[in-house]
This record gives sequence, structure tokens and C-alpha cells, in this order.
Amino acid sequence: MLRAAAKKAVLLRSAAAVVAVPRASTSRSCLFSSTADSSQASPTSQIDPSLPRSESPRYVDSPPSQSQKNDGMRHPRKRPTSDYQEEQARVLQASLRHVKTMGWSEAAMIAGAKEVGVSPSIVGSFPRKGAALVEYFMDDSLQRLIDRIDSGDTDNLIHSDRISKLVRIRLEMQAPYISKWPEALAIQAQPINVPTSFKQRAMLIDEIWHAVGDESSDIDWYVKRTILGGIYSTTEVYMLTDSSPEFRDTWAFLDNRVKDAFDLKKSMQEAKYLAEAVSAGMGSSLQGFVKRVLQG
Repeated sequence: MLRAAAKKAVLLRSAAAVVAVPRASTSRSCLFSSTADSSQASPTSQIDPSLPRSESPRYVDSPPSQSQKNDGMRHPRKRPTSDYQEEQARVLQASLRHVKTMGWSEAAMIAGAKEVGVSPSIVGSFPRKGAALVEYFMDDSLQRLIDRIDSGDTDNLIHSDRISKLVRIRLEMQAPYISKWPEALAIQAQPINVPTSFKQRAMLIDEIWHAVGDESSDIDWYVKRTILGGIYSTTEVYMLTDSSPEFRDTWAFLDNRVKDAFDLKKSMQEAKYLAEAVSAGMGSSLQGFVKRVLQG
């Protein structure tokens, strides 16, 4: 049952890449340009990590405007973990060390609280228990990825290799919990947790595109995030059943998917036409629904 729930969760989470509401456009510029990206505004709010979040620390729900592009720089990013109270963050961080044996559970959180000398009663401040733990892991992992991007150690790679590298870096953070990851996906698939799961995935995909200097707009912006979200999710599923040493088969699978995506003759134009059709037709209702979810 966990495996089926995990697959459902991955399908839901891959949709996070299409939560953008692009403006109508007939642009047919290259989907993977090499120019540098620019400023994008993102809503911010104070978040109670114990409750489903109606806003994300850094989330872009539409392509950048021309005025934003002309700014020549991005707005400062808010740390994904900055909204957790210090004591809660300490407990959640310690709880991750118990996930391998106790799963994404209240028991792991109680063990984490005891480990850092905090009363287990603090677990009561997280009504959704395991979901709060999974969401903290997602936020913490995104922050670690951002730190890695900002370190510049992948700057010398070509775009396709850099995307593969960043996706691999992020998925490697799940490796210690791989036996329990289907449980995490099942938790994320629960209706009350889906909006936050969507937004966390969208933030991740957006950050990776920023890292390769993406400055696309309209349909291009929408399609890129749709495709990369699909690549990430399918690689994540592949990883769950990969028994090769150090997930070598998973990384080969990832590299092949990214290379395919960068071959415009294979998939990009088809995907772009699909996104245009979705944007112009039935997609308007889906986009409206997702926008309402994002706005709480």
C-alpha cells in the first residue's frame, strides 16, 4: 500500500512544476537559453511549521516580467528553514536521525526531542506530526542545495550537466532515508499536505532553473518547470527500486533523461505545444484551481 501511495504522491508532486500560471504567448524562443536569469519577486510570510502553509518563503507563481528582467539581479532569497522556531528546528533536525528506524513518525520526533534535551511535549506543537517532519526535511534539503549552488562549485559545468548534478545532489540527500521514503511520499499525498508538497517541489525546481541562468518567460517558463519536475519525479521513483552500488543506475537514468530533454528535436517542441494547448484550453481551470490552492 505504501508503494501505491508513493506512486500517487510522485504524480501529485510532479504537478508542482506546472503550478505556474503563464500569460498567453506565441513566443517560440529556444527553451534552454544560455543567458543569465534576473530578478523575480516572491511572496513571503511568517509560517507556522506545525500547520499547512498557505505561503512559501520563496515561490514564483508566474514568469518574470520584462521589468523584472531589466533589473539585472534577483531579489534576496529567504532561507527555507527561517520560519521554524529555534527549538522546533532543533527537535526536527534531531528527529531525522531516528527516521531510519522509526519512520516519519511521532515516535521519531519524541526521540529527537529527548536527544536534544527538550520536553517531548513539544511534539504537540506539530498537529500533523510526521508531515511536519517530512516538510522540515524538504526545507532543510532545499537550503543545503542553495548553499551548494551559491558555493559556485558547479558553475563550470554546461547547462545539462549542471542540471543533472544539482538534481543528483538533491536526491542524494534522500539516500539515507531511502527505505522510508515511500512512507514520506504517502504522507505528502494526503490531501491536507498536498498544497505544501506542491509548493516545496515548485521552489526546488525553480531554484535549479535559476542556477543555470534561466530567464525564460511565458510558455517557455512554464514548459521548463513542467519538464524538469517530471524528470525529478521519475528519477525519484527509479531510485526507490535501484539496487545498484551507490545508485549508479539512477544517476545514469537521470543523465539520459536530462540529455533527452535538451534535445529539442525529441521532446521540447512537443512539450511546448502541449503547454500552449493546456494554457489556452482546459488548462485554465487547472491553473485556476492550483492558484487558489497556493493562495490558501
